[in-house]
Amino acid sequence: MSKELYVGHLSYDATEWELERLFSVSGRVTSIHLITDPVTGQFKGCGYVRMSTEAEAKDAILSLDGARFLDSTITVSEARPQKQVNAGGYKGKSPRPPQAAGGRGGAPKSSAAKPGGFKSAGAKPAVSKPAGSKPAGAKPAGAKPAGAKPAGSKTGGFKTPSTTGNPRSGKR
Repeated sequence: MSKELYVGHLSYDATEWELERLFSVSGRVTSIHLITDPVTGQFKGCGYVRMSTEAEAKDAILSLDGARFLDSTITVSEARPQKQVNAGGYKGKSPRPPQAAGGRGGAPKSSAAKPGGFKSAGAKPAVSKPAGSKPAGAKPAGAKPAGAKPAGSKTGGFKTPSTTGNPRSGKR
């Protein structure tokens, strides 16, 4: 058995001093840690108490689990071992190889100014088209979209997701 105890369902008004007084009935308290939210600093209503011996910790569980403390019924149990947390970095993944400037691979981007003024990277030159011409693949004005169902169907004119041929769904 461990000497560290988990204490839950504490009143939000509880202090370390009051918790130490409560647990000192079972033996010598060596440390107390009340859990607070890291962002707001608000007390979360639970904490950890470390007793000096395992016998004192066992006595504290037997005598204080289910006890009333500051208008709350507290739970006292053996604390589970802490999870090992990587101290930042890649969290167990192998590091990525260094990339060229630009971030997505490919050739590095040049920092030299482009001729033609201030155009965005994907801008295309304007091309004049004859009036009345349609783009390639355009459909007649009254045409329905491919796969459309007649009016009054249950799906509202669209295919159900299982038959759309979505490449990510695995069905075609």
